Amino acid sequence: MNHPHPDLGLPSTLVPGGLRIVALGGLAEIGRNMTVFETKGKLLILDCGVLFPEDTQPGIDLILPDFSYIRDRLDDVIGIFLTHGHEDHIGAVPYLLRQRGDIPIYGSALTLALLRAKLREHRITPLTHEVREGGREDVGPFELEFVAVNHSIPDALAVVINTDAGRILHTGDFKMDQLPLDGRITDLRTFSRLGQEGVDIFMVDSTNADVPGFLPSEREIMPALNRVISSTKRRVIVASFSSHVHRIQQVIDIAAAHGRKVVFIGRSMVRNMKIAQDMGYLTIPVGALIDVKDLDAFDDNIVLICTGSQGEPMAALARMANGDHQIRVGDGDTVILASSLIPGNENSVFRIINELTRFGAKVVHKANAMVHVSGHAAAGELLYCYNIVRPKYVIPVHGEWRHLRANAELAIQAGTSRANALIIENGVVVDLVDHEASVVGAVPCGFVYVDGQSIGDITETSLKDRRILGEEGFISVVVVIDSQSGKIVAGPDIHARGFNEDMALFDDVKLKIEKALANAVLDGINGTHQLSQIVRKTVGGWVGGEHRRKPMIIPVVIEV
Repeated sequence: MNHPHPDLGLPSTLVPGGLRIVALGGLAEIGRNMTVFETKGKLLILDCGVLFPEDTQPGIDLILPDFSYIRDRLDDVIGIFLTHGHEDHIGAVPYLLRQRGDIPIYGSALTLALLRAKLREHRITPLTHEVREGGREDVGPFELEFVAVNHSIPDALAVVINTDAGRILHTGDFKMDQLPLDGRITDLRTFSRLGQEGVDIFMVDSTNADVPGFLPSEREIMPALNRVISSTKRRVIVASFSSHVHRIQQVIDIAAAHGRKVVFIGRSMVRNMKIAQDMGYLTIPVGALIDVKDLDAFDDNIVLICTGSQGEPMAALARMANGDHQIRVGDGDTVILASSLIPGNENSVFRIINELTRFGAKVVHKANAMVHVSGHAAAGELLYCYNIVRPKYVIPVHGEWRHLRANAELAIQAGTSRANALIIENGVVVDLVDHEASVVGAVPCGFVYVDGQSIGDITETSLKDRRILGEEGFISVVVVIDSQSGKIVAGPDIHARGFNEDMALFDDVKLKIEKALANAVLDGINGTHQLSQIVRKTVGGWVGGEHRRKPMIIPVVIEV
């Protein structure tokens, strides 16, 4: 597990009164956001999310931030602040609380409600402190101020971190929708005030930094959704994030306007919408919502709202596409993917679109209809913020390399000096001392894989083995030799999987193995380990030369 900048050594001890910033996830990637702030010997954590696996990580359920940097200092952690309730910002909290369960957690009402529901499944009761926009909280040596921002989930907050070393403004995930459904806009007045007072480091959401202009308002997808739902004769299935309350509110309103009943499908969707409704963030007309078990009592005049817009294999939509869900998709049904594609999920989503289309459904998505608006500020909005805040330093966050670099260029265009636009990645350490920031080193920071009940046991080597097994196949070779003479007593027996069913294919290589072992014995080589390596090399050379494949090869040489 190496840090991303081999030219950077470990940082020296933080100077008294300084502020140290270390991202343990969320930089040069979309997900597992987590940043640690340190001053006066105390640690404050901002967000603690998960990253979802790609096709190149077979068998992995989740990817966590690397907690090793703080593992020996958990007693110094005085709080976790959560900017909003998305999985890539709160999903790893249960795994951190397993290591120390009484860390105080700060967040808005909805964020904490979603977190508590998640933690109940892990049998963890958190110590929570609800905060609101406009509020302030002293958390040890950190003075926090909370600022309303608009995002694709209600109750999102930016945070101001005031310390003796200087002031940080972290946007969290945000955009600048001027006509949001809940009327809660990004608080540019406070951004402006902070800019006038002075912001040392502006940490800014980069996800859409390479998208020019301004995003459309969430309201602008209403006509497209209405057109699709009103023109569908049979069922409508809408796939969305289970936290996108505003999107789901629009679907419910349109369904009700056309006399359609609404059904929530998927455990997280049912759970989150119940929380949102109980807290007043979601309004459902009386009689509009039915339970999935009552579905058969109604005709096709329904709208099903489900999880799975990112192609998650266990989510409701993927199971419908695979034909193993109680709801069977067929001719005349319309499926709406009301989300964008998170990088890495493209293949999974396109596979689902193809399968649903094969069943006869019409699939509507961002590429062919205005059914999604992003929750992240585009370049025009970011420039607007840079001109208001006028920060001394900028650290782009939340994005892949192309996003981080595009965001830094926007800051530079708006007047930040190039030297003060710090493009860093996970593990790189930035110190702020007397309002002056600099990169001072890097700490080890890798991926932590969750595979079932296993956390952190799967290594990159294990994943490489899985990829080889999945892509190149498996060959085992068993040879029994006489311990005295070294001659072959039995075998070679060859077994292959994912390679070729015709075992006669291996007759040629059996002769090569026998010859190679005989030559080795003549040369005085008789240890089973050395002979195993000769078998591996012989089979590898043959299969590579004859078949252009690199399967996993397991040689077993037994002495009798």
